[in-house]
Amino acid sequence: MFQGTGSDVGKSLLVAGLCRAYTNRGLRVQPFKPQNMSNNAAVTADGGEIGRAQALQARAAKMPLSVHMNPVLLKPQSEIGAQVVVHGEVMGNAKAREYYELKPTLMAKVLESFDRVRGDADLVLVEGAGSPAEVNLRKSDIANMGFAEAAHVPVILIGDIDRGGVIAQIVGTHNVISEEDRQHLKGFVVNKFRGDSSLFDEGMAIISSHTGLTGLGLVPYFSDAHVLPKEDAMALDNRVLTHAGDKILIVVPRLPRISNFDDLDPLMSEPDVHVEIVEPGTSLPANANVVLLPGSKATLSDLSALRSEGWDIDILAHHRRGGLIVGLCGGYQMLGQSLADPDGIEGPPSDATGLGLLDVTTVMGGDKSLVEVSGTDQLTGCDIRGYEMHVGRTVGPGTESPWMILQGNKPDGAISPDGRVMACYLHGIFASDVFRHAFLNRIREGRTSDIEYEQKIEAALDGLADHLEKYIDLDALLVMAR
Repeated sequence: MFQGTGSDVGKSLLVAGLCRAYTNRGLRVQPFKPQNMSNNAAVTADGGEIGRAQALQARAAKMPLSVHMNPVLLKPQSEIGAQVVVHGEVMGNAKAREYYELKPTLMAKVLESFDRVRGDADLVLVEGAGSPAEVNLRKSDIANMGFAEAAHVPVILIGDIDRGGVIAQIVGTHNVISEEDRQHLKGFVVNKFRGDSSLFDEGMAIISSHTGLTGLGLVPYFSDAHVLPKEDAMALDNRVLTHAGDKILIVVPRLPRISNFDDLDPLMSEPDVHVEIVEPGTSLPANANVVLLPGSKATLSDLSALRSEGWDIDILAHHRRGGLIVGLCGGYQMLGQSLADPDGIEGPPSDATGLGLLDVTTVMGGDKSLVEVSGTDQLTGCDIRGYEMHVGRTVGPGTESPWMILQGNKPDGAISPDGRVMACYLHGIFASDVFRHAFLNRIREGRTSDIEYEQKIEAALDGLADHLEKYIDLDALLVMAR
């Protein structure tokens, strides 16, 4: 099990790279995360949903996705509450204190999934959540040392030298946890190093002397990390923005409950495309080619936030100037005439007027749609693949001009009469190279691109595996696992 000294120290990426490295060695590897918190999720082959990080790790291990790889998934809907997904299905909503009281009852579900995963693997690589140093939460913990104790798994501690103070991170974590929990710790890894590694030889020795743990590796910063899909919305924070210049400019409002933002990654991979995440307090750029409204975990709340920023005015002005507007899932719902949540599925029961750019209405309710799909884009004639992950039904005259026709001749989404507003419920469509290139060619005719997004991901995973083979003692790690 890999636990971190804090959030965003690189646990997810290291586990993905190790999944690929050990798979390349001929082992049958499975990833596992007892509890995850993310609005970036993936649809599994067994009809549920798991965190996007576990989906990437499963891909690295060349295994089909299963709900048992991430048995408990929390999807934040407000500052104090989240949707609770157990074994891939929505269990309900809970505020932070309610979930804290619920957690002990979920350990049995977590261990059930762990038994199923390890029963089909030579090696299971477990990712913790946050940090075990949060000892105030230890009593009901199912994500870090609570799970390690219940499942009897050895733990490797990961520190992030890029943020500074890594000696204190690791030694402090070791000191603050209980003596019983320390017994699970077997080694440590220092991640995201930059520069001459020999300069930290003494640092590795100091950590070992203070903790008694084995130093398994000092891992240099992996330059292609940006290529791989991110799960945490923190990845959108402090992005280095380059001037768009003559690139195709796609702007995305940073909604408070943005979800499945990895829809943007294939577009970001294109060298002549600039995707700008517009932060609150900033107007949408007037020179944008496309405004893209992403998915949302709380559509009505995010629509209200969009209006409070004045982005609704910017979007309507963009449309009047002849710009393109794309809505995905929650973004599709916002572009209609109205939205209603009479049963309070995403929060208090409420309704709102939409942006009015598509002649459709949406009512939240019914079962959650979680399915992988394929079909055809009606604007370019290209084949697409993606997945649905939404609650709600959208109807109205606008659906008579759908954006996509899915397998079984099922229409999805809508296109405005002027052809400049298009939206659908599908995620993942821009990963289809032919469709993505055709979509961008409608904006700038004659452009060329040889980017093959899926192959780029595979190459990055293989590169990460080679990187970790070089800088982590994988043989020693395997002995510890046994």
